[in-house]
Amino acid sequence: MKQIAVFCISFLFSAACLLAQTPEEIVSRMDEAMAPSETEGLSMVMDIKIPIVGTTSSIVMFKGEKSKMEISLLGEKSITWTDGDVEWTYDTKKKEVVITETPSGGKSEAEENASMFDDVTSGYDLTLKSETPTEWHIHCKKSRTNHDKDAPKTIDLVVSKASYLPVSLSTKISGISLVMRDVKIGVSDDDVTFHPGDYPDARIVDKRQAGK
Repeated sequence: MKQIAVFCISFLFSAACLLAQTPEEIVSRMDEAMAPSETEGLSMVMDIKIPIVGTTSSIVMFKGEKSKMEISLLGEKSITWTDGDVEWTYDTKKKEVVITETPSGGKSEAEENASMFDDVTSGYDLTLKSETPTEWHIHCKKSRTNHDKDAPKTIDLVVSKASYLPVSLSTKISGISLVMRDVKIGVSDDDVTFHPGDYPDARIVDKRQAGK
């Protein structure tokens, strides 16, 4: 009986030590959990609240150089695919697909926003604001050594205790509220590829130099 009691105390102590992690350690584990997305792909929902205009929700998927973004705003919807060189944008109202060349250099706005998951420990002071039985709530404040003028002043990050994947990331950039949520790893190549056969009634407008 005594041995069982000692074992239980030892187990509870070990469990407490595992749970008592610093916010930096939690985010480091989150980075490890996110690592497979580089090869397996990543999907998420992005909610952007723009003053006067309203809130736009986007479903974003990445895999390698390919991506797909479905944007809904004021009852209208558009879908954009890119493979790194070419971009296809389908306007559901006009039933029109516009093909353009992807601007060389730099990342898309969606990729820039998604990269914030990687930069949380770089240039930010982290505080474990609160926690629930299933989540850690971490507040990230821009550090004095962070001289990136475009970096948000604060970021609120929620991390799952079960998977260490981010549950959500919330911030404000130039008065625009941004929430990234429902993060999932695993996107097929088909998910991020434009298939003309899926839109047989769409008018194709090719604006590439080669298409003129």
